[in-house]
Amino acid sequence: MAKNTQPIAKRCKALGISPAVMGYSKKTTTRNSEGNFRKKQSEYATQLKEKQKVKFIYGVLEKQFHRYFEEAVRRPGQTGENLMQMLECRLDNVVFRLGYASTRRDARQLVDHAHFTVNGKKVNIPSYQVKAGDVIEVRERSRASAKFSKLVGADAPVVVLPAWLSRDAQNPLKGTVERLPERSDIDFDVAEHLIIELYSK
Repeated sequence: MAKNTQPIAKRCKALGISPAVMGYSKKTTTRNSEGNFRKKQSEYATQLKEKQKVKFIYGVLEKQFHRYFEEAVRRPGQTGENLMQMLECRLDNVVFRLGYASTRRDARQLVDHAHFTVNGKKVNIPSYQVKAGDVIEVRERSRASAKFSKLVGADAPVVVLPAWLSRDAQNPLKGTVERLPERSDIDFDVAEHLIIELYSK
């Protein structure tokens, strides 16, 4: 499937999500918030839109997204919750959540360029699945770069971390996965059951 090159703002509006979810803006608006729902959508269209929204947020293409679904089905527990947990546990998402990148897209590029280690070993795979107890750290050689040096010291931006992640107080460029994310940790509206229904047809 071809990558969607529509501008971020327009794509967010089309999918009914705030750009803040993507890390692009902290502003929210209710202007024309119902603009995309003037016509009643079919069940299929509603399900498809929900899938497209989640794929867009995490930057995942169809083939890989479907693999996540298949793995979610195999795992014990709720399929929808399993799916969201795997997406949250992607290394690029964790880098974003830890505040080492302003957007998931930026985080994906930083991981691609091998700026991080997991448990002391270099990892350059954005889809790498972190586990509880994993330690994610900016590589020593990367710390002097402007990208990361601004994240430490008195002028470093304040980062609100999700409950399942922590950062070392003495070394802000080192983070830990305290536990696996739960459904309640997802900070944007998503009806994952619609995605499961779509794939189950």
